[in-house]
Amino acid sequence: MAKTPAKKAASKIATVSEDAARANRERPTEPVPYKASKEELLKFYRDMLLIRRFEEKAGQLYGLGLIGGFCHLYIGQEAVAIGLQSALTPGKDSVITGYRDHGHMLAYGIDPNLIMAELTGRAAGISRGKGGSMHMFSTTHKFYGGHGIVGAQVSLGAGLAFGHKYSGDGGVCLAYFGDGASNQGQVYESFNMAELWKLPIIFVIENNQYAMGTSVNRASSEDQLYRRGESFRIPGIQVDGMDVLAVRGAAEVALDWVRSGKGPVLLEMKTYRYRGHSMSDPAKYRSRDEVQSVRDNSDPIEGCKAYLAEMGVSEDELKALEKEIRTIVNESADFAESSSEPELGELYTDVLVEQY
Repeated sequence: MAKTPAKKAASKIATVSEDAARANRERPTEPVPYKASKEELLKFYRDMLLIRRFEEKAGQLYGLGLIGGFCHLYIGQEAVAIGLQSALTPGKDSVITGYRDHGHMLAYGIDPNLIMAELTGRAAGISRGKGGSMHMFSTTHKFYGGHGIVGAQVSLGAGLAFGHKYSGDGGVCLAYFGDGASNQGQVYESFNMAELWKLPIIFVIENNQYAMGTSVNRASSEDQLYRRGESFRIPGIQVDGMDVLAVRGAAEVALDWVRSGKGPVLLEMKTYRYRGHSMSDPAKYRSRDEVQSVRDNSDPIEGCKAYLAEMGVSEDELKALEKEIRTIVNESADFAESSSEPELGELYTDVLVEQY
């Protein structure tokens, strides 16, 4: 049945009202790069360098057959984890991510020895050698994985955020997922609940451009991923994920929004991985020139080094840091290689929360 002129007018007024409400909806303030002190910036540099050298060593051990299964390296994306997690309150805020998880654990201050031991499947590992590269946990640090099912951690993150709100502990959940996972259905179910219940969660899309091996521009009809929460009234912010100060500045804004009870926020981190999706990926879907161009012009560690040079930090100081980090990483590899494998009986432990 055709609409009467009165109904058409009412419909038009309703549409205009909705558009006006959308335009007037409160949004987070526009983030600005974080003004770090010299000491803070040196720590950012050191922590990113630790992830870079640790992941390079993990790649070597994988090549030697000491790491089995899949191994997804974080090389190139270091500024995201360090910039975001440096703003969190340890022991209060929680973190959950996918299977590219070594860097996030290191960013939360977890012992490199325990992480490398887990990578090599040793009993001394953080998950007692049973999780490997993709399934690392530390409830002590409120780090809840390490999940191999694409996008599953987003729903679990919403649950962690609900736990924070229910207990009133003031904590915030940081839930990472990638550009590939951003097309999963459970992500949007989680968005809907998180906004309805105003859950204290920051959804972080680590957009490293290629997901498992397909350009985001070919795989997503809306490739500006920070807009993905708009239909759920979740504000989004796009961030230069290769600049640790830009990331930390966005973290400050997002945390202020969420902690004030305004509900979730979505951060799209425009970043880049230098290696393939996993160690078994030859990455033939992009050119070497493209990868080298990013290394030359946007590398997060080199960018941080330039900031430090402006602050008067000498090359000798940075060389000393490099030596310290290499020692830590080499010791973690030695620790892992000299640790024993789990006892056979460990196959039957940790299956249930309680024993029945």
